[in-house]
Amino acid sequence: MSANIYKHEFHTRLRSVIVWSLSVAALILFFFSLFPVFSDQAAEMNRFLAKYPPQLSAAFGLNRMDLSTVLGFYGFILMFIQLCMAIQAGNYGFGLVSVEENEMTADFLLSKPVSRVQILTSKLLAALTSLLLTDVVVWVASFTAILAFHGEHEYEIAPLLLLFLSLLIFQLFFLAVGLVISLLVKRIRSVTPWGLGLAFGAYILNAFSGIFGDIKLEYITPFKHLDPSYIIKNATYNIPLVVLNVAVTLVSLAVTYWLYTRRDIPAVS
Repeated sequence: MSANIYKHEFHTRLRSVIVWSLSVAALILFFFSLFPVFSDQAAEMNRFLAKYPPQLSAAFGLNRMDLSTVLGFYGFILMFIQLCMAIQAGNYGFGLVSVEENEMTADFLLSKPVSRVQILTSKLLAALTSLLLTDVVVWVASFTAILAFHGEHEYEIAPLLLLFLSLLIFQLFFLAVGLVISLLVKRIRSVTPWGLGLAFGAYILNAFSGIFGDIKLEYITPFKHLDPSYIIKNATYNIPLVVLNVAVTLVSLAVTYWLYTRRDIPAVS
């Protein structure tokens, strides 16, 4: 690893980390502040949700969440927070090496006395640090919101901690997949459309899985691998799907190193 590359990459991404962290934390605090209203009017809410079309309820996971409970309401919020964090991780993955190629500075970096493995490792560690900082802020905001608004409603701490940890595993998937895709295509001129496409594509597949109940879709989308409703209900992960998630992440990283060490880097002519 190169400390200079790591510091440069981290400082370049720091402003983005702050914006993402504070934005997601604000969303959590705002939406969880509504929990006392939902919990105090649980019967009315259940009758209201019962009027929703079954397909719509399944698509948004409303048929699997009890919004009158602390963990049920937090799990419902978390499904949308996951989408935000998937976009962040996807953007970082797609931009990790493509930004320098677009700016025609990659050849300058490779002329330094560091190997490609060291360069990629430094960049990856900087991205991981950025994601971890975002996760820590989200964890603190979530716990603060729960402590502030749970009232007299009890909740189990073990499923909550599993939900917290799932966010990091979830983001690593999008980081790794975004990175390997960026090396498989010729050039990525803007990371935002790619990050949005990957995140929303996985989210839509998750919605279709809820509507049609097609178990095959569970093997495609990480939104099913780390489904908050499953974690809350069983106080554990869906081990086969989480193993699949981690395996895809590790394989993507391995393929990334293989592609990057053999990539023809464009130079300034």
